[in-house]
Amino acid sequence: MQGEGTGVIELNDGKVTGGDSGIAYTGSYVVDGDKFTAFIATERHTPGQPSVFGIGIDDVNLTLTGKSTPTTASCTGTAKQAPGLAFEATLIRIADQPRALPRAPTRAHSPAFVILNPSQIARDARSKK
Repeated sequence: MQGEGTGVIELNDGKVTGGDSGIAYTGSYVVDGDKFTAFIATERHTPGQPSVFGIGIDDVNLTLTGKSTPTTASCTGTAKQAPGLAFEATLIRIADQPRALPRAPTRAHSPAFVILNPSQIARDARSKK
């Protein structure tokens, strides 16, 4: 075993999006009954732990095939960038997509927020004394 990790993905209408603390996942999938094929590209967004493919192998193109049930899916595949390494994943459904996302209440004149640097805040506080 090269490595292991966890992440979250969203499967929606043939598209895959997701990621973990260091790597983003995007791609597509097709379903045929209980079988599926997925094509996923990964890209590092934050320095940190090595990917499951090893040190320095962050941006990969995966081809996966597997079977699914209503609550889980399992798949195997390979990455073009690590051809000798088999990839296995188990997916566990954690939520269905809501029909409509709740909307935050709006006001006609919502306040704007500005982030000031700490030295500016300190100067402002001293000038008010």
